[in-house]
Amino acid sequence: MTARFKDLALDANDHQAQADWWCRALGYVRRDAVTGDTRPADWPIPIVDPAGQGPLIWLNPVPERKTVKNRMHVDVFGDPAELVAMGATLLREPGGDTDWAVLADPEGNEFCVFTPR
Repeated sequence: MTARFKDLALDANDHQAQADWWCRALGYVRRDAVTGDTRPADWPIPIVDPAGQGPLIWLNPVPERKTVKNRMHVDVFGDPAELVAMGATLLREPGGDTDWAVLADPEGNEFCVFTPR
């Protein structure tokens, strides 16, 4: 084996706000709230699935803004309308040869939303 999956990482201009948004969207919590750890506000923020099923996600502070389409993205199950109401942007409706919606988080990171069957 050459590599083994560890975590997901998402760069953000406002990593605090992005951590809060993704926690609300996914039902995640900040890992430090679970472990009791504290970290400086400018450090990356780990968020976790409290049920222990989803991957650990790091929100990393970066100075540069997102400028081009993501080459890798996250797929989630959910309701696109609810995510848009929370601050996501609808980029593409399902239709044609796709049965998922493409949305962007508040900083423009694309993700696909599949409606649970």
